[in-house]
Amino acid sequence: CIAFANAGAAVLIGDVDDRAAETVAAITAAGGKAAYVKADVTSAAAMTALVEECVSRFGSMDFAFNNAGVLPPQRPLHEVTEAELDLAIDVDLKGVFFAMQAEIRHFLKVGGGAIVNMSSGAGLVGTKGAAAYGAAKHAVIGLTRSAALDYATQGIRINCVCPGVIETNMMREVFGTSDEGRAAVVAMEPVGRPGQPEEIASAVLWLCSQHAGFAIGSAMVVDGGHTIA
Repeated sequence: CIAFANAGAAVLIGDVDDRAAETVAAITAAGGKAAYVKADVTSAAAMTALVEECVSRFGSMDFAFNNAGVLPPQRPLHEVTEAELDLAIDVDLKGVFFAMQAEIRHFLKVGGGAIVNMSSGAGLVGTKGAAAYGAAKHAVIGLTRSAALDYATQGIRINCVCPGVIETNMMREVFGTSDEGRAAVVAMEPVGRPGQPEEIASAVLWLCSQHAGFAIGSAMVVDGGHTIA
C-alpha cells in the first residue's frame, strides 16, 4: 500500500484487521491518499462492495493486489482439521477468486486494468507440514494463469507473485524471534537473509505498471533463491 501511494496512487485497503488504519495514517501523513474499509475476503458480496467503494471514493480503480492470507498451524496432513483446511481454502484461494470476480467485472466495464495475486514459494514446491496452505497457494497460480487467458485480449492483465520467507508477522509466528528461529530462516534462503516486504511491493508495483505490459499469467518468483536450491 505504501509503495503504491509513494508512486502516486490513491489506495483503498480492504481488511478484517483494524491495524490497516495505521497504514492509512502513515500514507496520509506523508501527503498521500488512502482509506480503509473493513472487508472480509471470504465474502463475495464484501468484495463487490469494496470495488464499488473504491470507484465511488476515488473515481476509478486501475489496479488490484489480492494479498489477504492465512497460514494454518504446521502439521502433517493427517492431523489437519477440517476447520484448518477450510480456513486456508476460504481465505487464501476463495478470497482471491471472489476479489478477482469483482475486480474483473469493473475492469470489463472500463476497458482494462491490472491484477496481481499473492501466491507463495509454497505454491511452486512442496512444503513439509503445510499441505492445506500449499494446496491453496498452488491453486492461486492455476487460477491466475487460467483467468489471465480469459481476459488477455480485453486489456486485463493478471499475474501473481511467489515470495520466499519475508520478514512479516506471519514469518515471526512460524519461526519465532529467537536466534534459533532466525538461523532457521537464514538456512532456508540461499541469499542468507529473509526478504523484506518492500522487495515484494516493488515486484507488485512493476507488474501493475506499463513496463509489465507483456506480462500475462506469470508467477513471478521473488524468494532469495529458495525454490531453486
